[in-house]
Amino acid sequence: MRASAPQPAVPSAHRRAGRVAAGRATTTLRGAWVLACILSATAIAQVPTPAPLAPASTLRLDELVVSATRTPEPPERVAATARVLDAATLEATPTVTLDSALRSVPSFGLFRRSDSLTANPTTQGVSLRGLGPSGASRSLVLLDGVPLNDPFGGWVNWSQLPRSAITRIEIVPGGGATAWGNSALGGVLQVFLRPATLRQDSRLAPGSGGGGAQADATFGAFGTRSATVIVNQPVGRNGAVEVMGEDFATEGFPIIAAGQRGAVDVAAWSRHRSWSAQWREALGATTEVSATVRGFEEFRGNGTAYQRNGTRSRTATLQAVAQPADNFTWTAAAYAQDQSYASTFSSINAARSAETPASDQFAVPAVALGAAWTGTWRVGAATASFGLDGRTVHGETRENYSYVNGEYTRQRVAGGTQAIGGVFAVYEQPVTTSLRLTGGLRGDEWFDGNGHRSEIVRATSAVGRDDHYADRHGAELSPSLGAVWTPTPDWRLHVGAQHGFRRPTLNELYRPFRQGPNVVEANAALRTESVDSGEIGAEWSLGRATAHRSADDSPTFAAPRALTFGVTAFSSTLHDAVTNVTVAHGPGTFPLFGTLPAGGVGRQRLNVDRVRVQGAELTAVWSPAPTLSVTAALLYTDAVVRAAAVAPALVGKQLPEVPRHTVTLGATYRAPGGLIVTPRLRWIGRQFDDDENTLTLGEVVVYDLGVTRRLGPHVDLFLEAENLGNARVETARSADGTISTGTPRLILGGVRTRW
Repeated sequence: MRASAPQPAVPSAHRRAGRVAAGRATTTLRGAWVLACILSATAIAQVPTPAPLAPASTLRLDELVVSATRTPEPPERVAATARVLDAATLEATPTVTLDSALRSVPSFGLFRRSDSLTANPTTQGVSLRGLGPSGASRSLVLLDGVPLNDPFGGWVNWSQLPRSAITRIEIVPGGGATAWGNSALGGVLQVFLRPATLRQDSRLAPGSGGGGAQADATFGAFGTRSATVIVNQPVGRNGAVEVMGEDFATEGFPIIAAGQRGAVDVAAWSRHRSWSAQWREALGATTEVSATVRGFEEFRGNGTAYQRNGTRSRTATLQAVAQPADNFTWTAAAYAQDQSYASTFSSINAARSAETPASDQFAVPAVALGAAWTGTWRVGAATASFGLDGRTVHGETRENYSYVNGEYTRQRVAGGTQAIGGVFAVYEQPVTTSLRLTGGLRGDEWFDGNGHRSEIVRATSAVGRDDHYADRHGAELSPSLGAVWTPTPDWRLHVGAQHGFRRPTLNELYRPFRQGPNVVEANAALRTESVDSGEIGAEWSLGRATAHRSADDSPTFAAPRALTFGVTAFSSTLHDAVTNVTVAHGPGTFPLFGTLPAGGVGRQRLNVDRVRVQGAELTAVWSPAPTLSVTAALLYTDAVVRAAAVAPALVGKQLPEVPRHTVTLGATYRAPGGLIVTPRLRWIGRQFDDDENTLTLGEVVVYDLGVTRRLGPHVDLFLEAENLGNARVETARSADGTISTGTPRLILGGVRTRW
């Protein structure tokens, strides 16, 4: 039985027209140096006389991280790199979109440089540490433990995440495959939303004791505006209900570089709405349940009058957590997702004076069902976790194509079903008071069935193609090992290794597509991707107030710390990487692609035998005063094709969309008078936009600035300037030299209220 979902309605208004590079490396370093000098001068002026260490009872223990092993663990115990962004950090980051805010972490990247303000959702796939970016994410993205990757294509629609409701985000690049299985071969990113606040504390999930509400409003350039309202209301003795609504719209801006725009180019506008309702109840002192429903609707214009897309989704989740014994906790979740997507594509002439419809992907219905259970035992200082989970997906694409004499002449329907389930176990054991070892193993079975692709002539219903693919199945093992050594309170060293896998998405297996003069052909015979990855890192701290845990889990406290350095070296070997491989250049007619015009290329999704991604990540945090914190991070990535029997010419080529260098520099300064200033600098190195390394995207420096004025305990005013220097961020380059660009200077202001 085929699942169906409502087709996104595209209003008639959506069919109407929507409403200098930043220098080389020397300019980059000069800008970074100037910002660093300003911050340093400010810091020196603000350094106070060191205060005595606060009593142990007032020190706040580090937040727990759950994304690495699926079990809450202090960050200092995790045998992998783990980055945590809390709500205050996300709120202060001067960017419009959540995915752009996450770029403060250099290891985080999307398929392309453009963010969700203008990017088509199909290009918002997540890449961690440059592990083969593609529209289908090679990293697993979770929302409160539920997969957020699109069921049909694997991409992530970042607009559906209400930024104001997020409590924290955990990023674990290169870890988590044993705990989470499919798609976590590049790492795990988990978003946590604020739960409904209970009237009284529960041993499992403390609440603040009462209801509350918040409302945010933003207005700014390009007709950008948004509003968010969240209301929490206690229910009964131990329950609470929280409802959230968000509305966003922007008239947008042209996405083709100035000087290349033509009559067909218009602003890339967008608007979306989301809502959610959560009920949460504490059942006595040891058990808690919650139920959540979410809805999302989005419509976009993609830079011309004809090209647009729309998404609608609904999600329902039921979760429970219980602690029947002091040393045992279990969690369980079940969810259902119903989603549909629609998009149109066109071909544009060389003068960009006219566009011709190329395809109308009028519906992509997809349904996903899943469930998971995890139990955690703590025996002394050791921790053991065991769990199982499963997910099944059905989806297909329905589209019209081959536009001749003013109408589409053909229709295609393609899709199938996927099911993946597994069990895992992770064990953590202290060897000495300073050394902890972690090991885990996961086993998964996968099934691809009902694969089909049919093509008909619309006028006569004559069948031009009717393919049904054989069912396929297989099994995967995902082991992991790690160690954490803390020889002194100032030092932490960790080493970890894992093996992970990813099944190609239904989109990669069954759906071909044409975009402009280029054609990408699907491949139902794609093999499973796998990765062998490892990392080794060290962190040294001095002068930052913190808390450490000894082997028996009792807190011990160190001297105040104001400076932290970290370095991590990593290496990953990706086997059978699914890649869009160029196999034909137009002009000409080719059996697999049909007719390609001059400048057009034909690509097919193929497995590239071996890709090596290795590099290093350096981080530094300097807090010379309670009012000032400065952060810096650098990511060096070398991503190279090492073996490719299907395309030997690719050997030695850099992976597309992976810059060798990424640098971020930022600060938070709490000035007198309730002002909070948050400058940020990002340098993105040169990268290629194609597998053959012929299309280059230039390096760029982007400056952002945020200023918040606190008017009292309940009201903040804020001003955000994204890309303050108006740098040209090149996001795509076609074979004919047409350049797409990202967000120009964008200034917004607004108000946040809490009560």
